[in-house]
Amino acid sequence: MSNENILERERQKEYIEKCRDFVSAFQTAHGRFPKACVVTFGCQMNARDSEKLSGILVQAGYTLTDAEEEADFVLYNTCTVRDNANQRVYGRLGYLNSLKKKKPHLKIALCGCMMQEQSVIEKIRKSYRFVDLIFGTHNIFQFAELLSRTLSSEEMVVEIWEGTDRIVENLPVKRKYSYKSGVNIMFGCNNFCSYCIVPYVRGRERSREPKDILREIEALVEDGVSEVMLLGQNVNSYGKNLENSVSFAELLKEVEKIEGLRRIRFMTSHPKDLSDELIEVMQRSTKICRHLHLPLQAGSDRILEAMNRRYTKAQYLALADKIKHAIPDIAITTDLIVGFPGETPEDVEETIDVVRKVQFDNAFTFIYSPRTGTPAAAMENQVPEDILHEGFDKLLAAVQETAKARAALLQGRVMEALVEEVNDQDPAFVTGRLGNNMLVHFKADRRLIGKYVMVVLDTCHGFYYTGRMVDWMGQTKHTRLGKMVDNQWLN
Repeated sequence: MSNENILERERQKEYIEKCRDFVSAFQTAHGRFPKACVVTFGCQMNARDSEKLSGILVQAGYTLTDAEEEADFVLYNTCTVRDNANQRVYGRLGYLNSLKKKKPHLKIALCGCMMQEQSVIEKIRKSYRFVDLIFGTHNIFQFAELLSRTLSSEEMVVEIWEGTDRIVENLPVKRKYSYKSGVNIMFGCNNFCSYCIVPYVRGRERSREPKDILREIEALVEDGVSEVMLLGQNVNSYGKNLENSVSFAELLKEVEKIEGLRRIRFMTSHPKDLSDELIEVMQRSTKICRHLHLPLQAGSDRILEAMNRRYTKAQYLALADKIKHAIPDIAITTDLIVGFPGETPEDVEETIDVVRKVQFDNAFTFIYSPRTGTPAAAMENQVPEDILHEGFDKLLAAVQETAKARAALLQGRVMEALVEEVNDQDPAFVTGRLGNNMLVHFKADRRLIGKYVMVVLDTCHGFYYTGRMVDWMGQTKHTRLGKMVDNQWLN
């Protein structure tokens, strides 16, 4: 870590102490600690940012709550990948305004990707003047300082940086889960897909030093974490801007050496940068989960070129085939966009063709959302609503068909699941996540949360399973399972 970053971290600690003075005064006046609510919109990167923001709030003396109506400080960590994400935030701000009228001391803060758009800042300044603090994606490490300024001022505090090359390490973190954690390995994106706002709001690629990543994971493991997800907009390009270049595959090999770490996940992978070295590392690994998220976006070469994806349909199919040949039990998931400017029904059929040939285990299917400032937003031939929805419905049906068929192949298998939470439909059940990222619900005690158990996948419900727990010998409560094939007990 550079001396500059060490000094910045110490500087922010001083601001945390200043915030503690406010918390102490609040406690004296109200007879309780102030409560803070952090609401996350968007991706895993945002979720990890929210854990850092929550960690700073906790160190400042706040108690965290999930209920906005209970809070004395509400922070929305926003997403702007699609327009409906922006509209959700504006809608929720109306609700916060009504809360603030009832509770005038309530402080409201906005941060994240949406705040990097100048038009958004102008709209908030004009129409949502009750907001107290606005900051962007590049200066999250300044949150303690900005919080201190906000608590001592009645004016709106706005701090937006257009970009940065700084990475401040060892910020406080309040994790959502005790047994798993996201770990940022890089920030920003250099791809500039024509539909995507991310490079404009997250900035250019900046990779963390391997030693800092490994040190963070080692500390997480010591604190009880057994599964990490390595996060980046394009993890396959990790390390290219480091003084001593390190590939993502080389980083994975070092992460795998960490004792006590049981599972490694990562996202997101760009197909154009996925190397043979990475495939080989995944093939040999005993810790990297058999799941790869590999966004396709479209199956038409014409549309892929207009999207600036920099691969063809044939190249994607060849890559998927290579991956499946090397790692037969891998689950491949993807992202798909319908309605990109100029897309025809024939282009959608090309995408459906890829879905059927690759046999994706699941796919996130989106309707194209124009983002102001991106090249695609200015393109002609925006797709009419009726044609767009017809194409979306056809693609979604193909995705569901192939995903259900893939999931059904596991019926009767015994697989390892990490117990993640009590099932929200039936508290007698828990929900576990398999190595391939599929969920399984089964009866078990909540004390198993964070533990690994073996589960028989009894019934496939399309995108999840119900099953029952067995022990390492393949025993259920009363029944011994049948023969073992390829180290798996089968009925």
